[in-house]
Amino acid sequence: MHNCFISVVSVIEGQDDIKKLIEFLAGLHQVLVSNFSDHEIILVNNSHGLSPDVAISPLSQEIKQNIFLLNLSSSVNKNHAMVAGLDRSNGDYTVIFEFDFYQMPHLVTQLFEESFKGNDMVYLRAKSRQSNIRFKLFYKLFYWILRNYSNLKVDDRAHDSRIISRRALNSLLRLRENLRYMKAIYSIVGYRTTSLEVDLPLAHDGTGFGEKFSTSLVAITSFTNFLRALLGWIFLGAILIMLVVTYNAVKVKFTNVDIFGEYHAVVPGWTFLVVLSSVFFAITCLILYIMSIYLSNIYEEIKHRPMYIIESVKRF
Repeated sequence: MHNCFISVVSVIEGQDDIKKLIEFLAGLHQVLVSNFSDHEIILVNNSHGLSPDVAISPLSQEIKQNIFLLNLSSSVNKNHAMVAGLDRSNGDYTVIFEFDFYQMPHLVTQLFEESFKGNDMVYLRAKSRQSNIRFKLFYKLFYWILRNYSNLKVDDRAHDSRIISRRALNSLLRLRENLRYMKAIYSIVGYRTTSLEVDLPLAHDGTGFGEKFSTSLVAITSFTNFLRALLGWIFLGAILIMLVVTYNAVKVKFTNVDIFGEYHAVVPGWTFLVVLSSVFFAITCLILYIMSIYLSNIYEEIKHRPMYIIESVKRF
């Protein structure tokens, strides 16, 4: 028995989650009562129009007395629903627990024991990812951008389920961003983090490609400098095109032969127009690149992320 108050936060996304609710809550209660001195279970109902009350009612009063149900007025992004539960959490440790693990409530204890070794965050890590070829290519590109154009340490096989210590959660809740990508925010918060490997693979959650693409754009634009770097490469490409086109136009004017060795008759004014167009193309790309730098700096400022997070203060 651990002398610890633990909070468990779970987001109800649809009818499938409601069907699992009785087994989910009964299993969690048994594990929490056996291993922790106090606990609470916070359910965030993000399934607009569906009520989990029918599934909760048959449970014993002993189980129900520690359940808090947050009904959202309308369905929101899952990350936002998760924050609603984290805001309500009072525990020394908070566990975000997915319904995918409803038959494995013992993982809560394993997460806590791993965290008790000195880790502020412990997440469940899948051994593999299950998705079709289109999504596999999408995930590879997305995580490649995150790794190469940011300082984030994001595990591409991390489940949403994890345990967070009180001090890490307090720091996490200071980042009040409306455009949220939780895995990136966990990385920004930092603290000592490790993983616990599980057999359950990361499977496609039913979200459409369009929604996945929108989420990836949020993560890329909010947490990486990829688009600014891309504009930089476009600018360099424009300079190279300008030089090649200018050289080709001048060569044709004086030799009637282009860079590919083909003969062309000289047309009056053609060289001037080609050179002028290529120069203005390069200047336009330069202006866009400079504007992207300014916009990126403004965007970084208005997000008001904390400049640093103090993990602990040691006295001697």
